[in-house]
Amino acid sequence: MKRIVISIVIASASAVALFFFLRAVFSGELILNPVIVENLGPFSVRWYGVMIATGIIAAYLLGRRQGLKEGIKEDYLIEGVFIGIVFGVLGARIYYVAFNYEIYRGDFWSIFRTWDGGLAIHGAFFAALLVTFLYVTFRKKADLKFLQVTDIFTAVLPLAQAIGRWGNFTNYEAYGSPTDLPWKMFVPLRYRMPGYSEFEYFHPTFLYESLANVVIFAVLYWYLGKRKNYGEVTALYMVLYSIVRFFVEGLRLDSLYIGQSEVRTAQAVSVILLVVGIALFIFSRYKGEQVKRVS
Repeated sequence: MKRIVISIVIASASAVALFFFLRAVFSGELILNPVIVENLGPFSVRWYGVMIATGIIAAYLLGRRQGLKEGIKEDYLIEGVFIGIVFGVLGARIYYVAFNYEIYRGDFWSIFRTWDGGLAIHGAFFAALLVTFLYVTFRKKADLKFLQVTDIFTAVLPLAQAIGRWGNFTNYEAYGSPTDLPWKMFVPLRYRMPGYSEFEYFHPTFLYESLANVVIFAVLYWYLGKRKNYGEVTALYMVLYSIVRFFVEGLRLDSLYIGQSEVRTAQAVSVILLVVGIALFIFSRYKGEQVKRVS
C-alpha cells in the first residue's frame, strides 16, 4: 500500500511539473535548446537522440518481458532486437531521405546526420517487418513465428513512438498549422516553416500523436496477453495507428509528399495499412495459428 501511495505522489508531482513546463514552452516564455552537450569530440548530445534511445529501451524491456513469457530464449531476443534496431533506424532514415531527396542532394554527408531529426516511423516499421521475416526464416533454431514476433513488436512500438515524439518537440519540428487554440505552441522564428514566419503559434501535433500512442500502447499491451491467435495485435496496431496518423498528418506542415503531387505520403501509407490491418485481423482471428501459452 505504501508503494502505491508513493507511486501516486510521484506520478502526480511529475504531471504537475510537466504541465507547468509545457505551459512555459508553449507560451514562449521558455525556449528549448535541442542540444544537451556540445563539442563532445566531433559529436554533440541532443535531446532528440536521448528521447529515441529512451523509447527504444523502454519498449525493449516490456517486449523482453512478454517474449520470455512466451518461451522465447533471451539470447534470441537480444540478437533479434539488436538487428532490428540497426535496420529499423536505417529504414527510417532511408525512407525519410527518399522523400526529401532535393534537400540532401547537394549535401551528401547531411544524410548521416540523424541527430538533427529526420526519421520516418513508416520506414522503420517496414524495415523491422522485413528483418523479422528474414530472421525467423533463417534463424530456425530460435523456433519463432513471424506474427508472434511482430505482435510483441507492435504492442510495445507505440510506447517507443510516444516517447520519441518528444524528441520532435525539443527540435521544434513535426508541429502543425497555425492556431489560436488554448493549447497552441510557440515556435521560435528560426524553426518556422517557409511561408509561416508571421505566425507564432502552431498545433502541437507531436503531443497529439504522443498521447494517442500512449492510449494505443495501453490497449495493445493489454490485448497482447489475451489474444487468441498470432497476428491480431499486429493487425490492431496497423488499424489504430493508421487512423491516428492519418488525421494528425493532415495538420502537419512538414509532411512528405509523393512526387510532385498533393498526396501526403504518410496519409497514403496509413490508408493502405488500415486496409491491410483489417484484413489481417479477420484472417488471424479466424484462420490464424493459435497462441501457445507457456506454463
